[in-house]
Order: sequence, then structure tokens, then C-alpha cells
Amino acid sequence: MGNSGGHNNTLSIPPGKGPHEVGCTDLMVGHTVQGTFLRLYYPCQASENPHLPDWVPCREYFNGLADFMKMNRALSERIFNYLFGSCKIPAAWNASFKPDGKYPVIIFSPGLGAFRTLYSAICVELASQGFIVAAVEHRDESGSATFYFKENTEPGTKKHPSCDIAKPVSDNLEEVWMYYRPLKPGENEFPLRNKQVKQRADECIRALDLLFDINSGKSVENVLQCDFDLSTMENSMDLCRIAIMGHSFGGATVIESLCKDVKFKCGVALDTWMFPLDEEIFPGVKQPIFFINSEKFQWIGNIIRMKKLDSAIFPRKMITIKGTVHQSFPDFTFLTGNWIGRLMKLKGDIDPHIALDLSNKATLAFLQRHLNMDRDFNQWDPLIDGKDDNLIAGTNIVIPQSSI
Repeated sequence: MGNSGGHNNTLSIPPGKGPHEVGCTDLMVGHTVQGTFLRLYYPCQASENPHLPDWVPCREYFNGLADFMKMNRALSERIFNYLFGSCKIPAAWNASFKPDGKYPVIIFSPGLGAFRTLYSAICVELASQGFIVAAVEHRDESGSATFYFKENTEPGTKKHPSCDIAKPVSDNLEEVWMYYRPLKPGENEFPLRNKQVKQRADECIRALDLLFDINSGKSVENVLQCDFDLSTMENSMDLCRIAIMGHSFGGATVIESLCKDVKFKCGVALDTWMFPLDEEIFPGVKQPIFFINSEKFQWIGNIIRMKKLDSAIFPRKMITIKGTVHQSFPDFTFLTGNWIGRLMKLKGDIDPHIALDLSNKATLAFLQRHLNMDRDFNQWDPLIDGKDDNLIAGTNIVIPQSSI
């Protein structure tokens, strides 16, 4: 993606810290907008010179980010390419899967304006610790950009695909790009967001169904040209141990999905935006939830809605990471220097490596506890209760007694 030098080679997405090397691939099943599209991260076999994929797959995603941020496309493409054009994801593209017993599964839902590749630091870390992670690309017009295919009825007029890694298997398929849909003037936001969160949950459930098919050895047809052999993942997943995780709008998607499908045994909700959810579903959420919040994003109304999920029966945990901002969870926080990072609120006061490390370790401890895993993640159990100098147990937001 142009700019091979990069503006600062010291800025990179941190690799996984776990015992497994990590591979990744893209999977699109069903070429239409109703199909399923995800980035799959998995433990892989080590190789000499792994190919690391571009962090942002192609220019259309930069254009989508520009639209979402209300920036000029031409100018922002140059800025984004300068800042991020050479950034790679620390996972081996299409690397051979590493069979090693049965891996638990995590479905990951990105936030508003995001897409499947922007949370690779979290997904790579989880895969390195022995999870299969599917980051869903949503088609609800809440992401900056995504694409699907339509059948090209005029042979010989085929457009060259935008992404080298996203060429369709069939010659008669043509890309269709879908960008973020802004609110119309005077439009009531809740009906749109509630409809989107329901679609997002359905897409997460479909992604999980797809993993069930792969695990059972069913033939799954990837619409994208791909060197990864999905049949090597047969019987490799522990489908009694499934969690769902997401950030912001993805956090709301976690709660909606838990309500809709009991196959998700617990949820980790990062700096959740509660607005899209209809509170009537809250009593239906009977699985454990872990809210991991930033210090700067939350407000009274949002925390009160989280507290409405409190239960005497079902575990609910909440911690806040000191010095963090809303964008401390996506990869941007690692890829911008202090000046730009602070200016664009992509970085908080805390070292982003420390912040995400705390979030990941707390997540792993929570997953071990509620997926009944026999691992050593319980060494980080104190983090679930906010026991660390950089954590707050519960929230930093003062809730007036009258609101409770």
C-alpha cells in the first residue's frame, strides 16, 4: 500500500505474548450483502518468512474512514497512507493451522466506523493464548466501509478488485462497496441504532454458525480466493466454550448477542455504548458480562444503563483503566505518535501497551473463570476486581444517589 518506508518504524501493532504463533485469513461465505464476512485469527505453525498482511486492506477503507470522520477523501487518503500505509498486522497471512486439542472460540464485534482489521492487537493476543477469534465485518452501514459482490451480467467489463487479498473465486463477481450511513437531518437516532445492533447480533450468530460448520467438517465455500485450507480446522474448536467480545457499538452487540443466543457463554464489553440497546432485553441476558471501561469516555447515563444489567444471580463485573480514552482499544492507539495521538484522541495519558495488556489479561482471567478453562489465566484474577495501580474497581463516574 504505497509508502513502504512509513513515517515512523517504531510505531507498530504489538505481537501476541502467548505461546502460539498466530495466523490470519479472511472468510466470506455467500457473496451478497446477506453473506458472512470475517477475519479469522488462529494458532498457526511457525514459518520462516511469514507474510504479514496490510493493516488497512485497501484504499476504499481509507475513503470510508475519511467519510466517517467528515474529512476530504483525497487529502485524508494521503495523510492516512503516510501515517498507516506501511502498517502490518502481526499475524502470518494464510499460515498453516496448528492442531493442538480443541481451542475455545471468540466472536469479536468492532465499534462504530470500524471494520474487521482494526482490533488486531486484541485478536492476535487472544489467538496467541490459544483461542480461535473471528472478527466480524458488519454490513449494517455502521462501519466505515465494507464490500460484498454482485453478479456481473456483462462479461468482459470486469473491474479489477481493489484488494489483492480479496479477489473473488468467480470471474463473474463484481465488488460493491458499502460505506458508513450518517444520520439524516432531523432523523431520530435510536430506531436506526437499534435496528443496526439487532443486525450486528445476527451477523455474529451467523459467524458462529459458520465456525460450527467448519468444525463439523462441512464443506464451506470461501467467496474469496484463498490459500488457507479450512478443512484443517475440522474438530479443532471447543464449541462448549464460546465467548463474544466487542468495543463501543460492538459492546452493545455483545449484550444483544448474549440475549439472542445462549451458545455464547459469556461476554466482554469494552467501553460499551449502551444507547442502541432496548432495555427490555436486559432481563433476558443470563450469561456473565465483564465491562472494561476507559476513564474518559463514560458518562452518568451510560453507566446507569450498564448498572441496569446488574444481577444477584448472574456475574457482572466492571473495571475502568486509568488514563485511557475511547480509542485506547483499537489499533490506532499504537500507530500514532504522542502529538497526533493526543490531538485526535487516539491516545490517553497511559502507555497504550500497559493499558491494553491490563485489558487483555483481565479478559483472559474472566474467560478462564466463565468458560471453565484449565489454564493459568487465573493468575490475573485480581484484575477482574480492579486490583492494580492503573485500574479502578467499577467506574470513575460518580452516580448521583437519586439516579440509582
